[in-house]
Amino acid sequence: MPIKNVVVNCTDVQRSVEYYGKFLELPLIGEATADRAVLDAVTATVELRLVERGREASTWVGDDLQKGFRHVGFKVDRLDERAAVLKAAGVEFKLDPLDAEGAVRICFFFDPDGTLLEMIQGDLQYAAVLDEDGVAKERALGVPARPRFDHVAVTVEDRERTHEYYRDHHGFSFIGTIEQPHDPRGFSIGYLKGGDTVIEVFTYDREKSEREPQLDVAGFSYAVLAGDAAEGLRATTAPDGTRVHVDPDGFAFATR
Repeated sequence: MPIKNVVVNCTDVQRSVEYYGKFLELPLIGEATADRAVLDAVTATVELRLVERGREASTWVGDDLQKGFRHVGFKVDRLDERAAVLKAAGVEFKLDPLDAEGAVRICFFFDPDGTLLEMIQGDLQYAAVLDEDGVAKERALGVPARPRFDHVAVTVEDRERTHEYYRDHHGFSFIGTIEQPHDPRGFSIGYLKGGDTVIEVFTYDREKSEREPQLDVAGFSYAVLAGDAAEGLRATTAPDGTRVHVDPDGFAFATR
């Protein structure tokens, strides 16, 4: 079962609609309002929600040793061409285009309100394949005609615990790993596939910091997953009244 929606808070909905439309070719579904817009990201939707500017500072930091949400990833073609357009527009980059482990090309950049986004070009060549059928289905999606939602990345304390939870309650399968042999932090990535979407799971040998989800500040708010949350999982409420669950690593999600 897939990730169905990604909720991103923004301080100017129209500005964000234009940003995601221009740079990631995500068209509107229906009409945008001053408070909300929904964009078609092929395999999921991206929902933009208005928050008050300067109401509270985000505690998210660009250090992957902070547990919980890390970034939203999109599969693309022509990555370098797309990155050049972003650069020409003055978009801030965290990582310029480069060839990464797994024989893919990637880059990282920020949306207008600080949500970290990734573009990925190519099919991952996993260090270890754990679900051959899942990998085959991933590759069968082919080269995207326009950017499509691929994954949400999270940092966790215990990858097996994370796998068991999202497998048992939301139908995700652990399809493979990518190792980072040159990273002194003991960095490893696991891929949990649900439908045509992925939870990209970061683990490290180093001590990690905690972060409480913030559902009402600019930036990533929560994801919407298929399936049912486990009983007893910590929960909170989004500004629109949605019941949002929090996993042991601080990743926030709702169910639908």
